[in-house]
Amino acid sequence: MRIALAAFLIGSVLSCNVAAGESISQNARSAEIESILKRVKLPPGFAISLYAIAPGARTLAVGREGKAVFVGTEEKNAYVVTPGANKAAAVERFKPSSPFIMPHGVCLSTDGALFLVERNRVTRFDDAENTWRDAAAKGKVIVKSGDLIPRTEESRGHASRVCRIGPDNKLYISLGQPYNVAPPEKLPLYEKTGIGGIIRMTLDGSGREVFATGIRNSVGMAFDTDGSLWFTDNQVDSMGDDRPPDEINRADRAGLNFGFPWYGGGHVRTNEYARAEPPKNLVFPVIETAPHAAGLGITFYRGDMFPKEYRGALFYAQHGSWDRSVPIGARVMVTLAGTTTSTPFAEGWNVGSGSYLGRPVDVAELADGSLLVTDDQNGVIYRITYQKP
Repeated sequence: MRIALAAFLIGSVLSCNVAAGESISQNARSAEIESILKRVKLPPGFAISLYAIAPGARTLAVGREGKAVFVGTEEKNAYVVTPGANKAAAVERFKPSSPFIMPHGVCLSTDGALFLVERNRVTRFDDAENTWRDAAAKGKVIVKSGDLIPRTEESRGHASRVCRIGPDNKLYISLGQPYNVAPPEKLPLYEKTGIGGIIRMTLDGSGREVFATGIRNSVGMAFDTDGSLWFTDNQVDSMGDDRPPDEINRADRAGLNFGFPWYGGGHVRTNEYARAEPPKNLVFPVIETAPHAAGLGITFYRGDMFPKEYRGALFYAQHGSWDRSVPIGARVMVTLAGTTTSTPFAEGWNVGSGSYLGRPVDVAELADGSLLVTDDQNGVIYRITYQKP
């Protein structure tokens, strides 16, 4: 009970607005987070520390010039972090010309344009690392509000968009479907619009097409060096503690169907479609992950700070369970290159009995090879480093 109360109080304090004159000092807030991080276990030689305080921090896009890290949330604010040597030098609000509605998806093109994907709108900001302070003037809406998905399908459920720029220089966006299991009458609309899938378009918003279907709710995407797209997929609730598994999938080309809603995760059929004939040539996951652990942001490790065995490894955050009698997750997982088995890399935020001291959401690599991890419960970004023992 004491741990749960402490977690609640810490979460309440850290949800304060970063620019609103907090009643508690930054030093005190940092000390509370550092005390939580003493519980986090990592492999030998690794260390985790507080990097930045950004309320509701969920997704990350690291600028190539090293001048800015863009942070998406599920609320009304997005943030810009000015990197420092060991901690952020500054955290400021991103100020567009019109209010955001769930500015969750952030990604950067090779020429430095930031794409910010809200629940139902996409805006492009050119040369974002150098011009983000002029966002109100520089932003260009490339998908108007209401054009990303039909307004009839708007919902906070599964509306946390993520985006990536592919090797084909196109913008990829995941569109989670708003149901636990979509009813049959919705499937024709979803197949046409890409809801319950991944869409792609040119960087000016034209040429939209459906890239992949049969996806329930992906909140993490990453491209491998071979050009294939890997993504997490959160699977069906209310089927018991230990089924179905969540998924990590691989799409090496357009037009693949990953099985939902006929399959609720892995090879487990949904109750609603148990008697329906699935489409042919469905693609099953490369990695079946822990049921109801909520795998979200993923990234391939390309740096040289970590030991050699981590080169090319897939790191991903598990946000933690709500639909499970004994919660699991609230950790960072790793799948080494050439394997299909995931193991905990950073854990300790899950204290059991439904209590979390933090909930990791996304992972991203800095230029020095360290790894950033967001935590939306505490409203912070962590940094994981390595030094040979």
